[in-house]
Amino acid sequence: MNHPAPTDPSGTTTPAAAPAPKRSWFARHKVLTTLGAVVLVVGVAGALGGGDDDTAGSASSGSSSAADVGAVAPAAGEAAADEAPAPEPAAEEPAAAGIGTPVRDGKFEFTVTAIEPGVARIGSDVLGKDAQGQFTLVHVTVTNIGDEAQYFDGSSQKLVDAQGRTHSADTSAAIYLGDAESFLNQINPGNSVQGTVVFDLPADATPASLELHDSMFSGGVTVTVG
Repeated sequence: MNHPAPTDPSGTTTPAAAPAPKRSWFARHKVLTTLGAVVLVVGVAGALGGGDDDTAGSASSGSSSAADVGAVAPAAGEAAADEAPAPEPAAEEPAAAGIGTPVRDGKFEFTVTAIEPGVARIGSDVLGKDAQGQFTLVHVTVTNIGDEAQYFDGSSQKLVDAQGRTHSADTSAAIYLGDAESFLNQINPGNSVQGTVVFDLPADATPASLELHDSMFSGGVTVTVG
């Protein structure tokens, strides 16, 4: 609907005022527009800066991984060294005792002083004994190193020949020696006796070693005589 133009009191018609031109949305919202521009600039700057941070973080992570590998390597080497220690040199075995060397078993100390092989008969023509093969006489000094009396018995002694055969003593033949001192001879602590142990060996046997015992139940000690 058209409204009539206003008239002034004089009757003159006054033209209507022209409508004011409309402003754009951005002009009417300057504050929001400014804030939006600032946010846009900050977002772009953050995106560009974030790429640099990621690159630096990756480089830092790579450096840390390399450092960790370097730190683990010596530990692995140390573990390998602990698991496989250098072999120790073999201990030298003590030299075997021989004639004239004192050896000990239990309460007795033995020193073999001589070996007398190839004896065909022991005793006199009237009272004696012939060897089945050959008698071998073992002369030994026996000392009681214990604190109680102990019997020295020739029957507890053994002789091993060069073929590895073990021979027992012939105590019945030793009786004809008269001074064998090897048949249940009681020795007090600190005392010594000079005894002879008799073995009846094959004619072709060669004495190699003796097993000397302070009793028939002892571990024994070896003396090389061959």
